[in-house]
Amino acid sequence: MDTKLKNKSIFVLWILLFTFGLSGIISGLCNGKDYIKKDYFQTQQFEGQLNQFVDYLKMFELTSINKEEIKKKITVTDEEIEEYRYRYGDLSTQVSNIKSQYSHKIQDALLGENKEVADTYIAERDKKIEDITNNFKSDEYVRAKIVKEKEQKINEYFREIENHRSNFVRYKALFKYYLKNTTTGEVYTNVNITSSDSIDKFINNKNMVFIQSYPSPKYGYLSTEVQSNFGGYNDVITPLTEPGMSKFEGRIALPKAVSSENPILADYYDFQQKQKVFLIYTISGIIIFLLSIYLNRKTPVAQFIPTGKWQPYYNRIPIDIAVMLLAFMGILTLLFLTMNISLYLHQNLYIYVRNTLFSLIITALFVTLTFIQGRFLLERAKGLANLKIDWQKSLLYRAYQGIKGTFLIRSVGIQIFIILSIVFAFGVGTAIVLIESNFVIFYVPLFIMICIPTFIVIIKCTGYFNRIVTGTNELACGNSKPDIPVTGKSALAALAANINTLKHGITISQKERAKSERLKTELITNVSHDLRTPLTSIITYTELLKTSDLANEERTAYVEIIDRKSKRLKVLIDDLFEASKMASGNIELVEEKVDIVQLLQQALAEYNEIIEESTLQFRVTNPDTPVYAIVDGQKLWRVFDNLIGNVLKYSLENTRVYISVKKTNDKAVIIFKNVTKYELSEDIDELFERFKRSDTSRHTEGSGLGLAIAKSIIDLHEGSLDIEVDGDLFKVTVSLSTR
Repeated sequence: MDTKLKNKSIFVLWILLFTFGLSGIISGLCNGKDYIKKDYFQTQQFEGQLNQFVDYLKMFELTSINKEEIKKKITVTDEEIEEYRYRYGDLSTQVSNIKSQYSHKIQDALLGENKEVADTYIAERDKKIEDITNNFKSDEYVRAKIVKEKEQKINEYFREIENHRSNFVRYKALFKYYLKNTTTGEVYTNVNITSSDSIDKFINNKNMVFIQSYPSPKYGYLSTEVQSNFGGYNDVITPLTEPGMSKFEGRIALPKAVSSENPILADYYDFQQKQKVFLIYTISGIIIFLLSIYLNRKTPVAQFIPTGKWQPYYNRIPIDIAVMLLAFMGILTLLFLTMNISLYLHQNLYIYVRNTLFSLIITALFVTLTFIQGRFLLERAKGLANLKIDWQKSLLYRAYQGIKGTFLIRSVGIQIFIILSIVFAFGVGTAIVLIESNFVIFYVPLFIMICIPTFIVIIKCTGYFNRIVTGTNELACGNSKPDIPVTGKSALAALAANINTLKHGITISQKERAKSERLKTELITNVSHDLRTPLTSIITYTELLKTSDLANEERTAYVEIIDRKSKRLKVLIDDLFEASKMASGNIELVEEKVDIVQLLQQALAEYNEIIEESTLQFRVTNPDTPVYAIVDGQKLWRVFDNLIGNVLKYSLENTRVYISVKKTNDKAVIIFKNVTKYELSEDIDELFERFKRSDTSRHTEGSGLGLAIAKSIIDLHEGSLDIEVDGDLFKVTVSLSTR
């Protein structure tokens, strides 16, 4: 318990030191430009006060400007005459404007049967037209009007000057000045000095806190070059006073006095006090900040932040939100720090200390929260794998994936973007119309042409979407409803078409599953029958062999039967095993270049004796040239063996069997045709199923695996084996690539 309290105390103390130090550094950065100066007289504030006094001095004393004399200097140039004449357009334009100004007034007066008012308006109009016409007829007429205009501006200028005389009197009481015209030698001063006295006796560093001498390296001579501080009159006053510009030498000073008697001096002493506080605060802040860094290196304070207990809860916050919270807290901390730095600039010492301590505690809390979040975030960011997982859970990533998903089908994304833009635009438009009703004349037509059609499209798409959802619900419940109507070429129409396709696929799948169940039942029955028959014979004849009084001839006959049935059982099991391997693809092909014609002839040769003993007539057709293909010769021979064996077993007696080989478009095509002995099922595909026999009564020997094995072998060669039945005509077509 004591250790935890000690750790918390160390952490709190370090936070306070770090906060104070950081506040001092920010104070130096923000206020250094204002307080790292020699004294108040180098500040912009005092420079503005001095320049204001100098301007007033020029205005009221150094320049003896006489209003009437300035008026006598007024001149009018040809350019000014032309500018005045065409200020409002040419003659026809100005006359037309005047007539239009009075036409409604005159018409309203006449309609009101007030002829006197109408005559007054007509007289005013004609007088203005005459005046404008004279402007374009006579330069002297225009010159007189310009002179009058300039005289009016001069009068306004001098009235404006008089409004500032009280400010000049106030500044004159604050400053002392002694200035001499370098040309005339005339002296201007507010110092009680005689001709025999030296100015150094009155204006010196002992009596004054500030002295500005002229000429100076920065300002040179004091000049009356700038006569007006009022921009609206410079174009008239400056040209008339520039010829009388004078230069002055001398001094302007600020005397030592009680600060209450001189507000500028009060600002001077106030600046000195604030400058001391600034330097103490900034320097101590830097020292304490360095001390906090040293203490942190010696004893890292991050170890005192308990991450284990709260880290899992913090990790639930999306990573981008966590970063934004950290940034937001950091900004708040900086705001509080920048608020602290200006407290001492406007308060007395007691209030400053009180407010600084209070603000320091509040800021320290924000610094603590920032440090804790930073610590949690660093722990969370350890390991690129975890960071990647966190990024995938962030709101930005989800938003990006959402937008990406929206534009996965670009047309849908664009349509949604357009619809949202229209809805937003008309929402803003509605607010604008409610504020300013004049816009309704633009809003209503656009609403009718754009918003209503968009609303109709949304309603139609929503209805279509609901029909699709209803259709999928029916499909999920297993109800076979009519297809969803496919209208248009939209994404919803494509979705409806795909759902219809899936529904048809499910229907087919259900039929295939029922068929598979039926075939599986038949498979079990057939396998049981085909395996049980020879096995029963073997058991029966084995029991007979146990008879003691059995004759040798009978014993030999029984052994031959057992041997034949055993071989039959072995063949059946081998075929079943091979068919299973073929169906699973668990077999390797040893491919080589093989002559299909020669391989077929070898297979027929194996059955030569059986063919001759049968009543079937074989008609074999093959090309004179070899037909080569890259195949597994042994496996393909098995295909031919199975097909020829089936022909011999299931062909009708005294019929012909046609076998042909030909090459067509890089394909080797082998065709077997015969007349079947038994009636075939209408479902041809079932003949490829294992243990499926055309002799459903099972009078012939056979496993029912021949065609299934043959098709599996051809499929492994990426070829095709097709069956066609036309009545009793049975046709098998084998196609293999020759490349």
